[in-house]
Amino acid sequence: MAQQVKVPTVGESITEVTIANWLKKDGDAVKMDEVIAELESDKATFELTAPQAGVLKISRQQGEVVPIGTIICEIADGVAVSTSATATPKPTVTSTPATNPMQTTGAIKEMKVPAVGESITEVTISTWLKKEGDFVKLDEVIAEVESDKATFELPAEANGILRIVAKEKTTLPIGGLICKIEVTDGAPAAATTPASPTTTKTAQPVSYASGTPSPAAAKILDEKGMSTTQVAGTGIGGRITKDDAVKAQPSAPAKDAKPAPVLAPPVITAGGTRLERREKMTSLRKTIAKRLVAVKNETAMLTTFNEVDMKPVMELRSRYKDQFKEKYGVGLGFMSFFTKAICIALKDFPAVNASIDKDEIVYHDYCDVSIAVSTPRGLVVPVIRNAESLTFAQIESEVVRLAGKGRDGKLSIEEMTGGTFSITNGGVFGSMLSTPIINPPQAAILGMHNIVERAVVQKGEVVVRPIMYLALSYDHRIIDGRESVSFLVRVKELLEDPGRLILGI
Repeated sequence: MAQQVKVPTVGESITEVTIANWLKKDGDAVKMDEVIAELESDKATFELTAPQAGVLKISRQQGEVVPIGTIICEIADGVAVSTSATATPKPTVTSTPATNPMQTTGAIKEMKVPAVGESITEVTISTWLKKEGDFVKLDEVIAEVESDKATFELPAEANGILRIVAKEKTTLPIGGLICKIEVTDGAPAAATTPASPTTTKTAQPVSYASGTPSPAAAKILDEKGMSTTQVAGTGIGGRITKDDAVKAQPSAPAKDAKPAPVLAPPVITAGGTRLERREKMTSLRKTIAKRLVAVKNETAMLTTFNEVDMKPVMELRSRYKDQFKEKYGVGLGFMSFFTKAICIALKDFPAVNASIDKDEIVYHDYCDVSIAVSTPRGLVVPVIRNAESLTFAQIESEVVRLAGKGRDGKLSIEEMTGGTFSITNGGVFGSMLSTPIINPPQAAILGMHNIVERAVVQKGEVVVRPIMYLALSYDHRIIDGRESVSFLVRVKELLEDPGRLILGI
């Protein structure tokens, strides 16, 4: 009996995923619990395992965006025909056909847009990997579908002839008809012709994955302004991997670049170009844009500022960083100081650690601190759970672990959901001052900036001190001005006298 494999639920806010890579091909024999594909959401990448042993029938193609709960493949009982076993047939067996001739059954399989998440209402047909009238196999990826959060592959739900209903770039609602498959028994006759003993080397067929970038590779190529035709894929079936995209170097302007219309005689007649290039926004970028606009429209966001003399923290860090590294195996950075100071201040001002749920304010007696991490795919915000109970060494270890997994695209949904307060450090990029945007449903976020030596007055004297500007953006609906300013002053006091962090006073 065939077992249908659906996209599993991977998080309460995830409504769709992208089929990043099929590790098995259509018709391959798979074992129970064997990893058959890699799925990618706008937050994390995870593996899909086979629920039973059998023959894989791919329904959704690599690169397609599919909703949660969508059938992406089936695993039928039986043993797959090994392509390697038939690649070099014996010369004496030349008249035996490999498969039965194809026959139509009269059945029509309608493929509709599956439900990919509670907040996803429509998807766009990004690319058809198969053409009208092509023979497709069960579970073979036939198209790539894109939503506002991710891109996923659409596998064929039956063996048969493809009849396309929705063309490329068509936007369909959930449940909309994508295509029809005229169900057949067997394969086309041309596929059953045995190879001649003298022609053991046949031309390698072009895979549907050939020239198709993984989501991470597509992001890197977009940033470099390169098209997929400029990169040779080394992945399975010729797929362009992240490593291929990193190594690729642009050799010429993109083919779709068009010169801007000349409105007046050019001032510069030689050297330089006036090319323009248009790129479609990725689903991840669309989601980020919607969330940022929603925060600005749905919260009463306000930002307050203060400055911190970082000299005491820097001196303490410089004095003990070698011993700290030798004992705990991790470097002593500024993030642990800020995290500890924030946790103490949040206990003093619980409204800053709260959130709004309809008509209620939810206060948290724990501190789950979200740390913004910049990755090749974009900004991710993993969470340090119960940061108030962790030591400096434990906080630094968590920061290193989560940042590493974020840059490798290995963060799980659980590691990025939740959080009661956020920290973002624009100072690592040279930012002097900013107004960070709240990470909903949280009520506040602290922005760190670069450390610059500035002239300040202390005890009536002008002295030079390493100063950092801090910015606290907060939701004025539940946090009053007195609380926000007092919270930031409390953080400033703790950082300028780090002995308080050790003593918890």
